[in-house]
Amino acid sequence: MNDPITLKVNADKLIMQALEEDITSEDISTNAVMPEYKKGQVELICKQDGIIAGLFVFQRVFELLDDTAAFEMKVKDGEEVKKGQLLAVVTGDIRALLSGERTALNYLQRMSGIATYTNRIVKLLDGSKTTLLDTRKTTPNMRIFEKYAVKTGGATNHRYNLSDAVMLKDNHIGAAGSIKKAVQMARDYASFVNKIEVETENLDMVKEAVEAGADIIMLDNMSHDEMKEAIAYIDGRALTECSGNVTEETIPEILDLGVDFVSSGALTHSAPILDISLKNLHAM
Repeated sequence: MNDPITLKVNADKLIMQALEEDITSEDISTNAVMPEYKKGQVELICKQDGIIAGLFVFQRVFELLDDTAAFEMKVKDGEEVKKGQLLAVVTGDIRALLSGERTALNYLQRMSGIATYTNRIVKLLDGSKTTLLDTRKTTPNMRIFEKYAVKTGGATNHRYNLSDAVMLKDNHIGAAGSIKKAVQMARDYASFVNKIEVETENLDMVKEAVEAGADIIMLDNMSHDEMKEAIAYIDGRALTECSGNVTEETIPEILDLGVDFVSSGALTHSAPILDISLKNLHAM
């Protein structure tokens, strides 16, 4: 994600859209106080303990505004950071530093918040066989950044988008008529390399998914006892995934189940930002 080719192909256009959203014609405030080029420097300071993620996106915002911008990075993505810590020093056209500040921080704060929240849940799963996954419950046009932040926090990405894998949810099953029919239709249509995951809501659905030959069975919004019974019935004939209202608070309740995966939309839709600021801007 942070290699130059991937960045240019996938991220630059999204960053430019974010900048265009913030600067439709001009930055009136900046142009008023800084009508012409002047070199300046500003410090990136952490205001809260957490895991940093998205430094390359933060950097790219300023590079797109000023190709002479220079960065002295004090930390790397994935590192623990502390309140008051100096994370980076940015040097460049003061106009670019002022105009890009909010967009750059929006990315960095959001991504670092996701990485921080994810890392807390990953630590709760230490010692278990369960792998933490994200979902497609991401902010529109932010998925590439949010899923990167999840990985930086120590979890694993579920499918990136609808083209990645077969997941037969309740409405797919309803459209096909049954789990058995949906799985067979998916087998006939999808490539042999695609695993087929089936979302189930009760033990009867679990049994049908096993008989249909599902590769992965999601146990969605089931009680602890229902999941325990379902996992015992599956007995290794398919991988198991627990989903539905999985948060930092509820993770301890499923630790004893031995489920293969647990997916949490909260990683991306409910993680608070990590408080980070650009401070001490001055001309050079």
